[in-house]
Amino acid sequence: MDSITNAPLSRRAALGAGLAGAAALLAACGSSSSAGSGASGPATAAGSAGDTAWKPVSVKHAFGTTTVEKQPTRIVTVGVTEQDFVLALGVKPVGVTDWYGDQPYAMWPWARAANGDNKPKLLKTDDGFQFTEIAKLQPDLIIGTNSGMTSEDYGKLSKLAPTVPQASTKKGYFAPWYDMLATIGTSMGKSQEATALRSSIKAKFSTAAADHPKFKGTKAIFLQNAVSDGSLIAYPEGLGTEFLADLGFEVPSDIDKYVREGEQAYIPVEQIHVLNSAEVLIWATEKPSDLAALQKVPGFSNLDAVKSGRSVYTGGELSGAIYFSSPLSLPYVVDKLTPKLTKALA
Repeated sequence: MDSITNAPLSRRAALGAGLAGAAALLAACGSSSSAGSGASGPATAAGSAGDTAWKPVSVKHAFGTTTVEKQPTRIVTVGVTEQDFVLALGVKPVGVTDWYGDQPYAMWPWARAANGDNKPKLLKTDDGFQFTEIAKLQPDLIIGTNSGMTSEDYGKLSKLAPTVPQASTKKGYFAPWYDMLATIGTSMGKSQEATALRSSIKAKFSTAAADHPKFKGTKAIFLQNAVSDGSLIAYPEGLGTEFLADLGFEVPSDIDKYVREGEQAYIPVEQIHVLNSAEVLIWATEKPSDLAALQKVPGFSNLDAVKSGRSVYTGGELSGAIYFSSPLSLPYVVDKLTPKLTKALA
């Protein structure tokens, strides 16, 4: 299983270790899942949102194909962000998995309205999937497109309910949000809603980009909030940077030589000057002490973006929204980040 390359480093390591274990499995209802050759592909649906009666839907994924025979009403999400996708498609999950942030029922501000007064079971992954607790919830669909589950995990979960894992064995976490949305929408029998939702989010970004022509072509780098093992951690083009591209920004290729395979760019503090390749720096700070710590990093105060006021500091909720990259968090990113970027480029 690969690591969570779109998450803060410490949380990525902690969650990766938590998912490595396995728990005992209770005997429970079977699912209509079949193990295949491991080929991955786009979701396919036999039904549509306009149907008055449920039609079985099938989803291809990393471990084969899952068929959902009956309309799901008790959905459990076992990955780190899928609750947002399920809520965005109009269903309140009965069980969700906590990632980080100590949010009530793992619901960040952007998801609370959709969740309403729902109180889902809060699952943990410190010692692997909580198979026993999941079984108690009597799920009729288990969604783990952002869970990094193994084939062994998939086999156990599939005995509880139809289970939809990640699309590819090569990317256990954080596939593009629109791909996860399509897969989850299909499994829920809401393909049309998923397509419409993607279009509305893309339109929101397009409008923001059009309203702020200074964004177009401007070089920007998104970074984590702290130095880790002597390196600053930045996100290269295509790794969790879709929000920047959709606003019109470009990620400079100068940081690519510091990229670890399948991960972020680890820039040694001694090479901090490479960040001058960007006109805007976006730091995923979560609290004031994060900025105070960055200001002590050698060379930080001499960065062009810092000296010219083009360094943006997110705060905890906005950084969380960027990391989640979900149908509910992305509109929040547009609303909260755009004013900061506008001010930086004024």
